Amino acid sequence: MITKTTTLDPDSAYSTLLTSILTTQLSTQSDIILGLLIILLLIVTALIAGSEVAFFSLSAKDINYIKQQDDNSYKNVLRLIENPKRLLATLLIANNFLSIGVIIATNMLFTSLLQIQIWFPGLDPQVVSIVNILLQVVLVTFFLVLFGEVLPKVYATQNNMRLCLFTAPFIRVIDKVFSPFSNFLVHSTNFIEGRFVKRTKHDISNEDVEHAIELTVGHTATREEVNIFKGILKFSDIVVKQIMRTRLDVSGLDHAWTFEQVKHQVIETGFSRLPVYHESLDEVKGILYTKDLLAHIGDAAFDWHTLIRPAYFVHENKPIEDLLKEFQHKHNHMAIVVDEFGGTSGVVTLEDIMEEIIGEIKDEFDEDELMSKRIDEHNFIFEGKTLINDVCRIIGAPVEVFETVRGESDSLAGLVLEIAGKFPALNDVVSFEHFDFTVIQLDKMRLQKIKLTMNPVKENEEEKQ
Repeated sequence: MITKTTTLDPDSAYSTLLTSILTTQLSTQSDIILGLLIILLLIVTALIAGSEVAFFSLSAKDINYIKQQDDNSYKNVLRLIENPKRLLATLLIANNFLSIGVIIATNMLFTSLLQIQIWFPGLDPQVVSIVNILLQVVLVTFFLVLFGEVLPKVYATQNNMRLCLFTAPFIRVIDKVFSPFSNFLVHSTNFIEGRFVKRTKHDISNEDVEHAIELTVGHTATREEVNIFKGILKFSDIVVKQIMRTRLDVSGLDHAWTFEQVKHQVIETGFSRLPVYHESLDEVKGILYTKDLLAHIGDAAFDWHTLIRPAYFVHENKPIEDLLKEFQHKHNHMAIVVDEFGGTSGVVTLEDIMEEIIGEIKDEFDEDELMSKRIDEHNFIFEGKTLINDVCRIIGAPVEVFETVRGESDSLAGLVLEIAGKFPALNDVVSFEHFDFTVIQLDKMRLQKIKLTMNPVKENEEEKQ
């Protein structure tokens, strides 16, 4: 029997071993490069996603602050937000390209690392292929959503200004690179929007109705009638907080006062209804109708607490349209306004609601306080506590003109503080669009009087409107 023996060539074995080592090293190096590339792409994706939220969450106050700065970083932000459609298109295109890059790179990396066939050699190749695909989809989706969407957007909502300043130079470079794509996308969306607007051009907005009402002045209606029509039109959009008498201007009765103190306060204020509180206005016990005191004026020892009626409480965000119906149903004329924490924000009366439709109501007991003074056609002086709705009505501007900057404020002083972003000093001028607000009187930490100047609207601003 002839036995065939094979001899191992030392040179051949060494060559095979060297090739295997080099192949392993090259594979490891390529995996490291792919891993670093994926990390880099995820970081850039996070910056792009965070920038999208940061730029489009800037408030009007933030934009006004940016316009006042001379630093180049602020100027870069301003140049980008001047064309929001192109900015959004650039960010979306860049984000999609980066996501595709992450998917391709991770697919190449997982193909070499996740070799299920090596771990389970007995599996069907088709099963192995499906498992590999599912594993890659789950991992890629997890990393893209977590590091490319959720974390950067959560950070951007809390630090929008800081992120805008940091990414603005980088976004400007991307904007130039992808300008052909973003311009095409913007033109395409403009074309689609144009077609859509043409189909829905029969829709009539509140502004159109107001303009039509305004045209009737001097023809079929007087100025007072037109103002009533406008009040009815906007009635359903007004909430209690916008018309209430604020807490600082509320006069009440301490539950611990004597009958003589109560009578003195009633005479001093001249109101027909007064809230009764314990220690502070946050603990309102009820409402006292001053007419109920008439039968007991001569009785110095009378216990006035027996005349206290239950108070009616409403939330400050309640629509006045609903409150009017409740006043009618409950035969009530006054409500205590509370905030989200249960504290007293102020009071609202039936008269306050009616004034939103028919204008200011004056009776013989109202003090002749000048809340506003008209200097000329473009200049007014207001008390800081004047409601924004009343200011707009007096100057002839739409109520929505300050909607983007008013925040939670309802008074003119609050509006100025929101726009300025700080407490202004005496004679400081705070600007918004073509309105200038000048602080002309301060009382400690309250803006007592404010001069409002309406500058002529520039032609380019009129075109935007």
